Amino acid sequence: MPALVVVSEPEDWSDEVLGATVVSARDYLIQPRFSESRGWKVHNLCRSYRYQSAGYYVSLLAAARGHKPMPSITTIQDMKSVSLARAATWDLDEQIQKSLTPITTGKFTLSIYFGRNFAQRYQRLSLALFNLFPAPLLRAQFKRESDEWRLQSISPISAEDVPDEHWPFVFESAAHYFERGVPTSRRTKAARYDLAILHNPEQRDSPSGPKTLQKFVRAAEALGMRAELITRDDYGRLAEFDALFIRETTYPNNYTYRFARRAAAEGLVVMDDPDSIVKCTNKVYLAELMNRHKAPTPKTLIVHRDNVADIAPTLGMPCVLKQPDSSFSQGVVKVNDEDELRVQIKALLESSEMLIAQEFVPTKFDWRIGVIDRKPLYACRYFMAEKHWQIINQQRPERGRYGRVETIPVEDAPPRVVKLAVRAANLIGDGFYGVDIKERAGRCYVIEVNDNPNVDSGYEDAVLKKDLYATVMGVFLRRIEERKNGRGAGERAGHATTV
Repeated sequence: MPALVVVSEPEDWSDEVLGATVVSARDYLIQPRFSESRGWKVHNLCRSYRYQSAGYYVSLLAAARGHKPMPSITTIQDMKSVSLARAATWDLDEQIQKSLTPITTGKFTLSIYFGRNFAQRYQRLSLALFNLFPAPLLRAQFKRESDEWRLQSISPISAEDVPDEHWPFVFESAAHYFERGVPTSRRTKAARYDLAILHNPEQRDSPSGPKTLQKFVRAAEALGMRAELITRDDYGRLAEFDALFIRETTYPNNYTYRFARRAAAEGLVVMDDPDSIVKCTNKVYLAELMNRHKAPTPKTLIVHRDNVADIAPTLGMPCVLKQPDSSFSQGVVKVNDEDELRVQIKALLESSEMLIAQEFVPTKFDWRIGVIDRKPLYACRYFMAEKHWQIINQQRPERGRYGRVETIPVEDAPPRVVKLAVRAANLIGDGFYGVDIKERAGRCYVIEVNDNPNVDSGYEDAVLKKDLYATVMGVFLRRIEERKNGRGAGERAGHATTV
C-alpha cells in the first residue's frame, strides 16, 4: 500500500527526504487520479483539521475512497474532547508518572513527530500517545495536580507550528516511519490488501508460535495479500491495514481488545472482533447464553456471595470453580470437599462478583472443534496432562505440562460433536472459535467457546496442513472484498447457514 503525504504547501516537503509521494491538499481533493485510485495510505499533514477545512476533508474523503487516512476523522474528533482524551489514557498513568516525575515545573509540553520525541526518556510515552491518537504531528499538554501529572489536552499540530530547529528531527522521524512500511526484497509482487497479525513474541502460551505465524504469512501472500506481524507498539499503524488477525490471548481489559475496537472503528476486517472477545472471555456470559439456548452443558451454577451454600447440594463433590476470565486452564480449580470449597470460593470472589461452579465430568480427553465463518475447520482430541485432570498442568514447568493432541479429519469426528460445536459457536458470531466439548456416556456437553483458538504447526494443522492456513486467509480475503464492495457482516449473517 503506497504512502501519500498530503500537505497544504508541497514546497515545504521533499519526496526524497520523506521516501513518500507528496501532493497538495487541493490536488488530492479534486484530481481524478486520487479519487479513482485505491490502496493509498494518506498521511494528512495539512495546516488545520478544523471542521470543513481542507485538512478535515482530506481525512474524510480518504475514508470514503477506501484509502487509509492518518489522522482519521475518528482520531480528530476524539482529540477535541478533553474528557475523552483523559479517559483514553487512563491506563498510561504509570508511564506518565514515570516519564514526567523528574520535571520540577508545573506544566510540560510534549511534541511527538511520527511517534517519536527528541529525548529518549520520553520515547515510550510518545509512542504510547501516538498509538492512541495516530496523527503525524502531535502536541500533548500536561499539568501537575496534587503531585501527579495529568494530561490536559492532546492535539494534532500543523507544519507551521513546528519550531524551525525541530525540522531536521521531523524529517528524520518521517523517513524512519515510512521506511518501516517498505516491503522486503522477497515481496516483489504488489499486494492487493494488507493484513496485520497481532502477536506477542514474549507470551508463553501463545495461540500460534513463530513457525505457525509464518505459515499464515505465506498463505496470505499466496492469495495476493501482504501480511505483517505487528506487536502492541504498532497500535497507531492500524489504519494502514485492511484487516487484523489477533494471534495472542485476548482480554476485554487489555490492549488486545483496544486493538480490536480500533480496527473495527477504522473499517478493518477483524478476527477476533471485539464483540466475540467480550462474549468468549467471560464464562458467566457463556453459561447464561448456553442455558438460554438450551445447549447442553455440565450442570452449572452461576455463583455469587448469596448462593455459595447451594454449590455442594446442587453440583455434588468434587466440582469445578472457574473465574469468569480464566484461560489456558488458569483460574480453574477442582475442589474435592466443602473445606476446599470454602477456601477457594473466598479467594475467587475477591476478584469477581460472580463466577462459575460446574459439576466435575471426568474424561480422558476434550474435543476441540475449530469453527470459522460458521463452518467446522478442524477436529482435535486434547488429552489430559499426565496424572492431571486438565489438558494443561500449570504447576509443571515444561515436561508433562501438556496432554497429547490427536487431530482427525472433521468428517471422522462424531457428527453430534461437530454439530453441537458449530451450533455453540454460531451463538457467538461468525468469527474464528475453538469449541471445547466433553463426550461421556453417549452425551455431549459444551465446556466453553474460545475466541482466538490455538493453531500450532504439527497439531491443529496435522490433517489439513497448508489448506488450514489457506482457508483462514481465504475468509479474510473474501470479507475484505465484500467490505470494499459495500457488503458487510450483517449481510453475511443474514445468508449464513446454521448447522
